Amino acid sequence: MHPRLRALAALRLADPELKVAATRTLVAELGPDAIAGPALRVAGDGDGVPGRPERPLRVSATAVEKRSPFTPEGRAALIHSICHIEFNAINLALDAAWRFDGMPEAYYRDWLRVADEEALHFTLLHAHLRSMGHAYGDFSGHDGLWAMCEKTGDDIVARMALVPRTLEARGLDATPLIQAKLRRVGAPDALAACDILDIILRDEVGHVAIGNRWYRWLCERDGLDPIAHYRVLYRRHEAPRLRAPFNLEARALAGFTAEELLNLQQG
Repeated sequence: MHPRLRALAALRLADPELKVAATRTLVAELGPDAIAGPALRVAGDGDGVPGRPERPLRVSATAVEKRSPFTPEGRAALIHSICHIEFNAINLALDAAWRFDGMPEAYYRDWLRVADEEALHFTLLHAHLRSMGHAYGDFSGHDGLWAMCEKTGDDIVARMALVPRTLEARGLDATPLIQAKLRRVGAPDALAACDILDIILRDEVGHVAIGNRWYRWLCERDGLDPIAHYRVLYRRHEAPRLRAPFNLEARALAGFTAEELLNLQQG
């Protein structure tokens, strides 16, 4: 089966462990044969996308449980929320690799590699959550990431602008703040979570960089100004407002320009 169709098959899987296994096997088995080529999309092929388990219960972002990380239950809820983000991130990367025909070879390989790394992140977090006496689905989760994925399903430029380099880039800002809280807790499970978040932050810099790379490539292809067009897309798709503090160092490593970082700070 073509790798992009295998990505679609993995995307449709509802069971998290099966989705992780299918994604990691797909990437491990990628050979030198071209992934880019003739269009693969056909009418109705988006049925069943994405596959998700019945739990966690999906609620609005404001309705997600907010518990103090200074209690064991609160830390479990926090790890669950990050685990939920990583599960969605697997779907986002698989979708990026499957959905859009006509992109260069490197594009598909980039997003399949991202899917593989997101699957690893989910695995690490879920194992940690289980060590705390919980499992994925025990708490609620919001649907913001996939909602933006749906909004940008017909526009690859908007997808690259608003998913990796907007929503996922927020993780670059949030992760050090979460780690600081967990280090103040000082419990063994909190410190172990910090170690996992170190891995995730390192990899997410690369994922956001991939979003930046392909957004700029597409803007150049289509004769668009990246900064001006980003403002158009941000308003058109009602992306959530970005709030300080910003991890400027990580964002710079992820390919945001000095002008973009200045605009970000100026609101």
